[in-house]
Amino acid sequence: MTASLPRVSASVVVPKAALQKILENLCAAGFALIGPTVRDGAITLDEIAGVEDLPLGWTDEQQPGQYRLKPTRQPEYFGFGLGPHSWKKFLLPSRMKLLSVVRQNGNWTFQPVSEPAPRYAFVGVRSCDLQAIGIQDRVLIGGEFHDPHYAARREQIFVLAVNCGKANSTCFCTSMKTGPRVTAGFDLALTEMPEVFVVEVGSEAGSQALGDTPWEAATAFDLGRAAQVVQRVERSIQRQFRTDDLPKLLYNNLEHSQWEEVATRCLSCANCTQVCPTCFCVTVEESSNLTATAAERTRVWDSCFVLDFSHVHGGNIRPTLRSRYRQWLTHKLASWLDQFGTSGCVGCGRCITWCPVGIDLTEEVQAIREKAPK
Repeated sequence: MTASLPRVSASVVVPKAALQKILENLCAAGFALIGPTVRDGAITLDEIAGVEDLPLGWTDEQQPGQYRLKPTRQPEYFGFGLGPHSWKKFLLPSRMKLLSVVRQNGNWTFQPVSEPAPRYAFVGVRSCDLQAIGIQDRVLIGGEFHDPHYAARREQIFVLAVNCGKANSTCFCTSMKTGPRVTAGFDLALTEMPEVFVVEVGSEAGSQALGDTPWEAATAFDLGRAAQVVQRVERSIQRQFRTDDLPKLLYNNLEHSQWEEVATRCLSCANCTQVCPTCFCVTVEESSNLTATAAERTRVWDSCFVLDFSHVHGGNIRPTLRSRYRQWLTHKLASWLDQFGTSGCVGCGRCITWCPVGIDLTEEVQAIREKAPK
């Protein structure tokens, strides 16, 4: 054990039992812990108290339209894939009160929400999700127009990332160059081994979180073993997705017959946009009490699959399932690049797993490619 703290960019080794101390240090620093936990038959993201809430000994199996949680004899805290929740849930909440209006003595008083942003420590962030946070940063605070609510929450987070030790069949992060190894944007990055964690320190806050833990400098052997974990995951990812020509391919095939074919299967349920870690569309709702003395304005998640989303003065510009699915896929993989300089997809595969009918966007693009006029 070393009395001092490790330097930023150092790699160290800590026993698995030290994870509890790291989490305690984060709580002592004023962070609320958000991490994976078993709930409602899935591994979800929620507030946790410590390692006892992590899904130790649980893993999952995923296929298009299928998710199953199952126990495993492996004593791993992070031996599973991605669940239905992404960190967007905490940075861009699905429902957020913006302001309230109260009438007193014939006068209306506007009361903007002024609650301080929560301080979250995100525990177990995978590389694709960390890339998704970077994409939302670019969309919501990286341009001319800033979302102050997102910015306030984003400034308060601590990221304890985890290199993937398991890939699901729906993952295609290697094609999108977003994983499975964490490369940047973290405070600490863990690679889980049978008895220890190999930890890369990404910030001063990350170094402080290792206080009073029995860390040792990682040897070349330790780093080699950690690299093998990620390499094994990379080799296990079977789903491949060609991306070099996506904007041109989709723009040139806006009237392709595949859009009609997928519309016969799509339920327009919006599951894909709800589980997507980068989708950011919202709408604003206003409500009042029965006596018309108070009202609230609330921001809620929306989706381009919702019929009313495309309703403008004079009618609906996307009245069919065909047009709505085309809008989603083309924006995600093509026009997002024009707008923000990056793809809107990180290859996490959630939209494939959690689609009730198992629609796979990689297969839809491939079908367009194969049937496109030469």
